Amino acid sequence: MNRTAIRKFYNICLTTLVAVYFLIFVGGVVRSSGSGMGCPDWPTCFGSWIPPTSVSELPADYKETYTLYRQKKNEKFARYLGYIGLDEIGQRIVNDPDVRIESDFNVVKTWTEYINRLVGVVIGLLIIGMFLRALPLYGQSPEITIIAGLTLILVIIQGWFGSIVVSSNLTHWTITVHMLLAIVMVLMIVYLLHISNPKEDNTVQTSKITLGLLIGSGLTLLLQTLLGTEIRGSIDELYQSAIGRNDWIANLGLDFVIHRSFSWVVLLIHIGFWYKIRKTKQLKSSALALILIILGAVMSGAGMAYFNVPSFLQPVHLLLATLAFGIQYMMYLRLKVDKEVVKII
Repeated sequence: MNRTAIRKFYNICLTTLVAVYFLIFVGGVVRSSGSGMGCPDWPTCFGSWIPPTSVSELPADYKETYTLYRQKKNEKFARYLGYIGLDEIGQRIVNDPDVRIESDFNVVKTWTEYINRLVGVVIGLLIIGMFLRALPLYGQSPEITIIAGLTLILVIIQGWFGSIVVSSNLTHWTITVHMLLAIVMVLMIVYLLHISNPKEDNTVQTSKITLGLLIGSGLTLLLQTLLGTEIRGSIDELYQSAIGRNDWIANLGLDFVIHRSFSWVVLLIHIGFWYKIRKTKQLKSSALALILIILGAVMSGAGMAYFNVPSFLQPVHLLLATLAFGIQYMMYLRLKVDKEVVKII
């Protein structure tokens, strides 16, 4: 096997993974600052590749123009949904009057969203580079080339779906899907890192209980993340309402209570996994990083609850959760149940 080519591929995968995490953080900033509709069209921003800096640069009827633009795009998307039996969801987007509300131009929000898109372009270029690096490896490891190709397809789908998030005026479920696709992308890149690792053998023998705790921690974190997206949607609605930030938590209802209480379940399962794996030399650093990240996520969540949802904590909370997914999956790929193990580690 060409070790030089493998190492170069591994390095670009690692760079891409870091960049994707940075994009997730930037996306969190966009959402927490209410900048998601800073550019009402896609891939351009107000019809230009470089967005305006003043409302005077826009036509007087820009709101009507982009409302019509988004409506046509939503009608097209609704037809696609109809083809796969989701006609009701599509019609809900088309007929929802809130979707047709156009935001006032705000230069800060416009440029925040524009920077988010520029980072997305860099991610796309990195994944193209990753795929090109994978092509010469097909003869040695077809799996690397195929997964890299699927990652490229996924980033194209993610870019297109980002346009749907905008055209639907940040409809909650589209944001959730957009985030889940980003997590899938992280997991695919982590898998590529695993199978292209220059080390000959990086597997670690373990027990069924330890592996089960890791799987359980991943599933509970996924459920907690989905609960969090529902709360984030409720916060978006409160952001648009006349309710003051000081009263947001009080108006979140049962979803928030469940999310807050379930965080203890997530934390306890992760502590249990860390306790089991803490003496395993090859993974003790990863396990420690994972438990610290989960603690950070819990603390940032508590900070939002007790300090009226400060904007700067929201992207941190999201980033920590996605970092945890990546570390969990990396550890899952390395762990292998040893049937001959008598003593549970």
